[in-house]
Amino acid sequence: MRIEPEKFLFANLQSWFVPYKSLHSAPEMWGEIDSCIEPASPAPCEPHSAGTEDEDEMDQHASEPSNPTAHIQDKCSSTLDAMISAIVVSGSPVKSQQLGEPDLTVEEKKQLLMEQYNTKPVVFLERYHTHLKPEHMEAFSHVSSDCRTQYYCTEVQKQASSSANKTRVRNHRFAALRALQKEGQYFSEEQMRFREPLLYEQYIGQYLSEEEILQRSEEAMQKGPTGLSDLLINSYQEKELQKRLQEEQDREYCADQEEEDDEEEPTHADWEPTTEEKALLREEFLSQMHQRFLEGKDKDFNYSEVDENPDYDNLDILSRDAEEKYFDGEEDEEEEEEDDDVM
Repeated sequence: MRIEPEKFLFANLQSWFVPYKSLHSAPEMWGEIDSCIEPASPAPCEPHSAGTEDEDEMDQHASEPSNPTAHIQDKCSSTLDAMISAIVVSGSPVKSQQLGEPDLTVEEKKQLLMEQYNTKPVVFLERYHTHLKPEHMEAFSHVSSDCRTQYYCTEVQKQASSSANKTRVRNHRFAALRALQKEGQYFSEEQMRFREPLLYEQYIGQYLSEEEILQRSEEAMQKGPTGLSDLLINSYQEKELQKRLQEEQDREYCADQEEEDDEEEPTHADWEPTTEEKALLREEFLSQMHQRFLEGKDKDFNYSEVDENPDYDNLDILSRDAEEKYFDGEEDEEEEEEDDDVM
């Protein structure tokens, strides 16, 4: 019996294509038949087909054009509200306005900020990140894969750490200030005069009478050692102090000459303060010395023993209320001075 070649070829082709069709009933992405696939066994394709259903579902969600912030707003509405409110309170401009255009209300600002956030969250983060806190970063979780989001979230964390460190250092120094005030020596008039001779001269020294200067010297001798060597040391220190004072006065005079104006400032010969005014000047001098200490301007003081000392953490709680009153008082005085200048 003779077998025709055409029929034999057709029969063999059918045996290959029929299983392949049953295997790949779904549309093929590549359009290429893998020669390694066993045509009679569909088993290797089953895990792939099962997996593609989940992957297709994920791809479908990823490619949906719906606004991804809708879910975030429902989940993190409190975070969003807190973030928007923080930006509004900061006073940061949220919109370019023309001269004479009325200021935006709080609600208008919040609405504009929310629109900016919904439209371009990454640009929103870039623009307002300096006013945000780490707890606000949850609102940008849906764009966390963006390298810009990662960068500015890191910046917000650094900013918060820096702010916390500044607060801790300030609390430590204020606790140390209270301890030094109680000890009495560091903020004594003589010690402060030695640290800042020009400042002392401006607020106190130039208004002292001869009797007060003599009394100051006697008090310094009574408080300190009375040996001959100590007297010589005190005399040497006084000469050095006067030398420093003269040098600082010369520098200040040269600076004043460069910025000289038509009006002459009142001098010691022009104005003699009353007893009450002298007391106010003394208080102002003491306040300035306290402020210099808190700002780290006392050159001979080892601030590392305070700033990095955990022992002062226990004093922070006790000192916090006093610290707030102290700085609030300073702010009130500054506001009063500004009002007086305006009047």
